[in-house]
Amino acid sequence: MSKKSTKPGESTSMDMGEMQRLIDLGEKNGLAELEVEKSGVRVRIKYTRDNPMAPAASPATLVHASSTPVASSASQPATAAAPPVETPSWEEDKDVFLVKSPIVGTFYGAADPQSPPFVKVGDRVKVGQVLCIVEAMKLMNEIESDVAGEIIKVFVQNAQPVEYSENLFAIRTHS
Repeated sequence: MSKKSTKPGESTSMDMGEMQRLIDLGEKNGLAELEVEKSGVRVRIKYTRDNPMAPAASPATLVHASSTPVASSASQPATAAAPPVETPSWEEDKDVFLVKSPIVGTFYGAADPQSPPFVKVGDRVKVGQVLCIVEAMKLMNEIESDVAGEIIKVFVQNAQPVEYSENLFAIRTHS
């Protein structure tokens, strides 16, 4: 088993100053998204200032950061254990089809902020019907239903970032 060695002066983690420089770099250069990995720490920053459908928040939002656990407990915030989650019966139902995101991006439930959502819980959908849009790299990708049925669950909220293969909708098929 090999051990990673660091050179004198080389950091094994990313500090807040480095993250702020990355945010500033992306804003200065008009980037939509920036992902950097350094010494086991991966940070993805999604810039939303040019997106009229995005919520009015700060110019850059830290979307994901992961790293190898640090030995010092002082640097780790205390987290409470999550309560056990009951599994809804529809998750075990063989007649439920899960629509998953085919790409990493931002979920939009409507064509624009003033339009009604494409679908909502209780709506009947047909094969090929547009369910939502996932924006990736300034491209709007329409996500269509692969099955006919009834929308029984919407997993994400408007303008929420989604990962590849993340659940977007649950559709009960009526065979």
